[in-house]
Parts: sequence; C-alpha cells; structure tokens
Amino acid sequence: MKHVLAFGIALFFTLPALAQESSDTAPELPLLSSEGVELNQFLWVSRPVIVFADSPNDPRYVEQMRLLREDPGPLLYRDVVVLTDTTPEARSPLRRELNPRGFSLVIISKDGLSRIRKPLPWDVREITRSIDKMPIRQQEIREMNSREAG
Repeated sequence: MKHVLAFGIALFFTLPALAQESSDTAPELPLLSSEGVELNQFLWVSRPVIVFADSPNDPRYVEQMRLLREDPGPLLYRDVVVLTDTTPEARSPLRRELNPRGFSLVIISKDGLSRIRKPLPWDVREITRSIDKMPIRQQEIREMNSREAG
C-alpha cells in the first residue's frame, strides 16, 4: 500500500511538469521576416502566408498575428510558413512583387500561382478553408485518401 501511495504522490507532482514540458515543446508556426526572401524558395515546399502592414503597431497586423499564433496546428499540417513585412520603406522583394497597400494578407499556393489577397485579418479556419480549395492542396488530399484506402 505504501508503494501505491508513494507512486500516486510522485505521479501527482510529476504530471504537471510533464504537461508543462509537452506544451513548451509544441511545434510553432514558422514566422520569418520577408527581408531577403523570395517566393521561389518556397515552390513545391511550403505555402507562404504573407502579412503586410505599414507598421508592426497596426491593429490589423497585431490581430492577424494573434490569430495565427492562437491555432498553428492546422497551418503546420498544410505546410504554411508565415512571412511578415511591416517596413514599406525597405521595399523588400516580396513587397515589390505583390505591391500591397497598407495591411494585406496574401496566401500563396505551393505552385506559386494561386494567390488570395485580403485587406482584413482572417482566422486560421478561414485561411485553411481557402488553402483546401487550391488545386495543389486538393491533389494532396486525394493522394492522402488513396494511401489511407490502400
């Protein structure tokens, strides 16, 4: 009985530490500055989601980043990488290519062709629904389904 009690006490004190450890090691959404980044480096590898703003203090930018960090799992599952650009005066290659005005959310497919632009923040559910409608993602879903069936 003493052993069971000792084990229970040890477990009681260990579980919170394990829970904390697992939450600390949860995968994070890749967040990169757009400085020096070109879209072709993501072709067929990742889906860039680019968040533009004229300042990191723009309330829409702050809200968008909160929404992305809140639920990164579905985005990671879809190979999303988040690029941010809050310095229009730097004229990054992405800014020159996509020519945003103020706040802009741009979602790009793995093929680099399909692009969705939004002038307001979107939550993860809206972003993933849009990604799931893209042709390359549809092909990935079909391939996953055929592997699971076979």
